[in-house]
Parts: sequence; structure tokens; C-alpha cells
Amino acid sequence: MLGLLPDSARVDGGRLLIGGVGAAELAREFGTPLVVYCEQTIRARAQAYREAAPEALVVYGTKAFPNVAVLRLLAEEGIGADVSTLGELRFAQAAGVPADFLVVHGNNKSDDELRAAAEAGAAFVVLDSVEELERARAAGVARMLVRVTPGIEAETHESIRTGHVGSKFGVSPDDARRLIPDVAGLHVHVGSQLRSLATAREAVAWLNRFVARLDWQPEVVDLGGGLGVPTEPGEQVPPIWAYVAAMLDELDFDPRVILEPGRSLVSQAGTTLYRVGTVKRAGERTWVAVDGGISDNPRPQLYGARYTAFVADRVEATPVGVYGIAGKHCESGDVLIDLAELPEPQRGDLLAVPATGAYTLAMASNYNGVPRPAAVLVRDGDARVIRRRETIDDLLALEA
Repeated sequence: MLGLLPDSARVDGGRLLIGGVGAAELAREFGTPLVVYCEQTIRARAQAYREAAPEALVVYGTKAFPNVAVLRLLAEEGIGADVSTLGELRFAQAAGVPADFLVVHGNNKSDDELRAAAEAGAAFVVLDSVEELERARAAGVARMLVRVTPGIEAETHESIRTGHVGSKFGVSPDDARRLIPDVAGLHVHVGSQLRSLATAREAVAWLNRFVARLDWQPEVVDLGGGLGVPTEPGEQVPPIWAYVAAMLDELDFDPRVILEPGRSLVSQAGTTLYRVGTVKRAGERTWVAVDGGISDNPRPQLYGARYTAFVADRVEATPVGVYGIAGKHCESGDVLIDLAELPEPQRGDLLAVPATGAYTLAMASNYNGVPRPAAVLVRDGDARVIRRRETIDDLLALEA
């Protein structure tokens, strides 16, 4: 279980510490729910990508967790930003990401978003439809790629497959051929939370065949992201170096390569801390209710994502049973973890849920009028807020 935690995590006297700071101390100072990000882990994952692909442009899939402090930290490690909306572009600009390290995506980019990409001097805008070409030209976009849909059914949840026939993303191979005279290269991305090398190799093999049939060689190829991260004990995924090698070593031509990791940069860096409220028996099951849930982590409901949990100040205590971890929302489906082995849970316990740094707070909502959590960055015994906790006053301020 501890292998799911950030690189800096350790247990001292049964107490969980991340980045040299005790989880209990973090909860007392910053409240719960709280997403704790480990700077050491983020930097290590960024360095792993740079070492695996030193000649590639590596851009962070900002949608995993759009945050100025994280983007700035990644920029220090030579990682750019892959953005898909005007909001994500503004996050990257606020973090000082260089223009030539920006790649702009989106399956329904507005004219304003295209103009903003051009004004930012983004390295590339990725066309996602045939009609977008003329609008991108009119907006002043200079360098473009085209996202082509290869018709690959990635081995992942259907909601995060992106390269299958019928996907809302990209254009058909025939439409891509029509756009080739106007673009610098191709983009292929087949899905997210990939747990094997097979799909990556299949995508590159398809790309090789596609390019071989053209009287044209792409100057640039964006191979997307998609590498998964374990979120519960026993899950296995390839290391970053192996995943990158599986793609780069299989290419039959020599373009400039772009990679777009998101989850694999920040997921393991993040751990969510919750405070236990009600513990109650319901038939054959005992529910442990925490002070968050579907509003700060909707992935179990959206994708069937599975997590684990442990008591942060009794990490080494022997489990005495299997419990369901439920959120506080008025929704029967608000279940974070179906089955978690825990020592006897009590009201006031602090639960730690690892591998929650990606697509959790980024997808959070205010369901039931619940303010979204804070996020802190920890390093060498220091913790600083990188996203403040929302308040009910923040929610009311939006009312007209």
C-alpha cells in the first residue's frame, strides 16, 4: 500500500509523513478534505520523462490538475503545457510557461480561443476538425498539427478512450490527408489510464502504416499521453522509461516528437486527507463516512476508479475488518471505496487516500453546496497552500 504514496512518504511511529510533514499536522493546520502534493515526486516524474525522451517536447496535460504552482514547478524541469481551453491557457501563462512550450488542443475551440493561442505564440495548435483550419488561419495561427483518429479501441474505460471509431476527438484518416498540406505534423492519442505497452505500440504501428502511404513526412508527431498510475494495491503499470521507449523505438521515421503526460506526472504526487464522521452498520456492511466524496473526487462514479485508504495516524495498526468509505453527499452512489481494510474506524480518524493527484480536484464540483478543498505543496518539512479552500461565501458571491 505504501508504494502508492508519494516518493517522500514515510511512516514514523505509525504516523504518515509526506515531504517531512505529518499528515495529522497538515489536517490540523489546513483543514480537511485536503489534497497534499509532494514536490519531490512531481519533479522526479518530470525528470523521468526528460531523461526518457531528451529530444522531445514534453508538455503537461494541464487538465489533470490546472494549477499555477504545479505548472511553474514543471516548467523549471523543462516541461511545457498542453492546454485545451482558454482557462487552461491562462493558467499556463500565469505560470510563465514559455510560448514555444505550449500546445493548444480542444475538440470545439472557439474563435476567441484560437485568437488567444495565436496571440500567445503557442508552438502548435492541434486541429480537431476540417472546418477549424480556416478559422485558425483567420485567427492568425501559424503552426498547426492535425489530430487523426486511428480507430484503436484502447484497453481502458470507455469514457477515457479517445482514438476509437466514432470518437468525438480528431478527424478520420481521409480528412487528415486533406489537411496535410496545411499542417506541420500529426497528433495521435488513443486513451488515458493505459496499463500496458500494447496500446502504445499499436498506435505507433498504425501511425507508421499511415505515414508510409503518404507522399509526405510529418515534421512533428505528437504521440499524446495516457500512461496510467496504480491507485490500489496490486495494480501494475509500466515505468515511464518503458512506456516512452515503446513509442519512440517503434517509429519508422524521425520527426520531432511531442509527449503529453498528465496523470503520470501528478497522480502519485497527490494524497487526499479526509476526516471520518459517522461510522455505522447497515445490514452486512459498515459504512465509514468522510467529509468529502463525489464533490472532490468523482472518478469512482465516472470511471469505476478504485482506491484504497488507511488511517493516517495508525498506519501500522492491524486491520480488523473491511469497510465501505462513503462521502457526505445526498447520493447513494457517493462511494469513494467499496472495500477498504482498516483498523477499527472511529469518528475523528484521519483517512489518507493515495494517488489522487490527477483528475480529482480538477474535476471537483460544488454538489450539495460543498466548497472545494484546498491543496498544499510539501517539501523538506515545509507546506504551502497552492490552492486555497473555497468558502460558502465564495459560492454565494456567484449568485445574482
